[in-house]
Amino acid sequence: MKIAMVGQFPPHVGGVGVHIHTLSKKLVEEGHEVYVITYPHKEIKDIDGIHVIGTKGLNIPGVRGLMFKKNAKKALEELLEKEDIDIIHGHYLFPAGAAAVEVGNAHNIKTYVTAHGSDMFELYKSQPLMRSTIRNVLKGADGVFAVSNALRHEIIATGVVGIAGKTKISWNSVDIDKFSSRENDSFKREYRLTDKPIVLFVGNLIKRKNVESLLEAKKIANSDYYLVVVGDGPLFKKLKKKVEEENIRDVIFTGSRNDVENIIPSCDVLVLPSFSESFGLVLIEALACGKPVIGSNVGGITEIINDDVGLLVNPTKVSSIARAIDRMINDDNMRTVMSMNARNRAKDFSVVTIPYDEVQ
Repeated sequence: MKIAMVGQFPPHVGGVGVHIHTLSKKLVEEGHEVYVITYPHKEIKDIDGIHVIGTKGLNIPGVRGLMFKKNAKKALEELLEKEDIDIIHGHYLFPAGAAAVEVGNAHNIKTYVTAHGSDMFELYKSQPLMRSTIRNVLKGADGVFAVSNALRHEIIATGVVGIAGKTKISWNSVDIDKFSSRENDSFKREYRLTDKPIVLFVGNLIKRKNVESLLEAKKIANSDYYLVVVGDGPLFKKLKKKVEEENIRDVIFTGSRNDVENIIPSCDVLVLPSFSESFGLVLIEALACGKPVIGSNVGGITEIINDDVGLLVNPTKVSSIARAIDRMINDDNMRTVMSMNARNRAKDFSVVTIPYDEVQ
């Protein structure tokens, strides 16, 4: 079969891109042909047997999405003129999902959409003007996927007619060969982080990720560690300025990196203190690397972290985050036991399942 994906894709960095890449590779391995229509980038190229099509426009986060629906629809229409596409799959309900549904419905092509989290937890909830658009996407799709049970419940709560029957779970998955417990000290050597434990955050520097609370937790810590922040985003300069002005010691900002599989093995614990999170892909990546994790007691994070591999915290209380980090750093035995359990937990999320009814 020929499948057209719409959404974020490498070289763009992010969980949605990882999800599309993983699913697309599996489809190619099974003998299907996959085309991915993604945001503009100067380094767009085919990878892993996947045909990658970049749209036009500015590659500026926050701006590129404004034109992506229009440009993605145009790219889809042009693809349909050349290829007999069997399935269209939009990742993230708007703009990618909206583009996929509109083109799919117009050409009577089976169309699926995947909700990845902030499209429901933030866009739908906080922007009333977007609700009718997102409801129309959910209504128009032949099938809806959610990356966690928490997100599925959120979708069903929209009350769209028939939504419960056509919404199912399509878990994020982790490549346990790429993310492994193999020792790799290159990152430690690069930043000279050899004399203290490393607490690691990986993600977009946006308000929802709650990195500011990590900095506040560092200020009141009863343990001595490096806090490494890997990622970029609109809050990068503000957070870095906070560290400098408040003299918060041993905080390292690396900016965006495309080699997190080489960074995670260097840490002692990975922390994801988000206010909301549909899943938390970086958590299972850390577990695959044999690392214990700390995450917020919210959304899909609670479906990943259990007592065997990590600790849950209240993201609205800095003291809760600080205590969990201190406990993890100071209790060598607990950290060792959780590390031993981590990779087995990651294996629960290592199988890539093709979600389409037509491909079984």
